[in-house]
Amino acid sequence: MPPDLAFLLRLVRDTARSELLPRFAAVTAQTKPDGSAVTEADLVMQDRLQEALARHWPGTAFFSEEMTVAEHERLIAEGGRDLWCLDPLDGTTNYACGLPFFSVSLALLEGGRPRLAVVYDPVRDECFSATQGAGAWFNDTPLHGRRREVPPALRRCVAVVDFKRLEKHLGGALGSNPPYASQRNFGSSALEWCWLALGRFHLYLHGGQRLWDYAAGSLLLSEAGGISATLEGEPVFLMTDAPRSVVAVADQSLFDAWSGWLLHAARREGPFWNQS
Repeated sequence: MPPDLAFLLRLVRDTARSELLPRFAAVTAQTKPDGSAVTEADLVMQDRLQEALARHWPGTAFFSEEMTVAEHERLIAEGGRDLWCLDPLDGTTNYACGLPFFSVSLALLEGGRPRLAVVYDPVRDECFSATQGAGAWFNDTPLHGRRREVPPALRRCVAVVDFKRLEKHLGGALGSNPPYASQRNFGSSALEWCWLALGRFHLYLHGGQRLWDYAAGSLLLSEAGGISATLEGEPVFLMTDAPRSVVAVADQSLFDAWSGWLLHAARREGPFWNQS
């Protein structure tokens, strides 16, 4: 039986509310070998959702951020099999510090492409979902219906930029001569994709997201009518365990202006991405 999007929304919502909210700001983050944070809540969420998904769809493989590198590599090497891709707690550092910006991200990948996406913000009780070819929703509202008719000029935009993973000269150029009006960084990649699709900010730039960061969000933005690419101009989504950069906007004309500024700056000062 194919997955039911409404069922998945209830599953993710109920699990997050029962496991994440009671532990919010009451757990201690540990540091993993790759330098990222993990808490008891990450692992409990992963176990609960993995068990529920396996019970309802036993033929679908499972891939999650908190699995080992060897497990990641094995599942990616298997190619086009159906696969759940989960980030059980995106924004772990925020969560452990008591900052109310984190989410759960779940995508179903079929044939190496995202087919279904669910991102849930338990603090605000906001659900984002998408089905390939059928649109994206914010709670029960189609995301296309929430978009502004006329996007602002680039110089009037609010940008979300993750400086931590950018090459230094790109960060320097953006810091000293930004093409936008204001800049933010929230700390949950999956939820940032959703807020961009919803129109809460205009421009997005991230230097290196992993598969679990962009699998659900990239589908959701695309189904909402948004555009994304890497700094190299490639599609963001790729079945790989390597980080991928993200340049994204909810409107084509604004995407042309944003990516055009980046390209112009790259020609002037050299590429802003690691070519090694």
